[in-house]
Amino acid sequence: MTTQATIADQLAQLPNLPMKNLWALWDEFFDQRPGHHHRTYIESRLAYKLQERTFGSLSPSLRSRLEKIGETGEVPNQKRRSESQLAPGTVMVRDYNGITYRVTVLNDGHFELDGRPYTSLTAVAKAITGTVHSGPVFFGLKPSARNRKKEQA
Repeated sequence: MTTQATIADQLAQLPNLPMKNLWALWDEFFDQRPGHHHRTYIESRLAYKLQERTFGSLSPSLRSRLEKIGETGEVPNQKRRSESQLAPGTVMVRDYNGITYRVTVLNDGHFELDGRPYTSLTAVAKAITGTVHSGPVFFGLKPSARNRKKEQA
């Protein structure tokens, strides 16, 4: 493959390359060939290596996290995107049953209501309402399922 071709062009060419060209590319990246000749596997590994060469490899911390997930099969509990994108110090205000509640996003990604820490917005919403609610929906960070259906209609 030419060095002038963009990474997208290189990736798009992989399925059309003859096996001898795939093996030549494989030999550039790997010390030994796999024990099988499954084309899809070879193409996917080469695609990864081409992207890695262009954009760089995974950070050691991310590689370690992914390896741990691969070993245990457990994905660490992570906050949903709407919660994790809130900057520390952000104050969310919500009126509920005539009472105004102020929730602050803490530096560690947790939340504080009336001086008490909570691990998620859902826990805060439960503390306020006494029942389980989606925290991001309760605080208006994402639409409810009902509103999503209305928007799609």
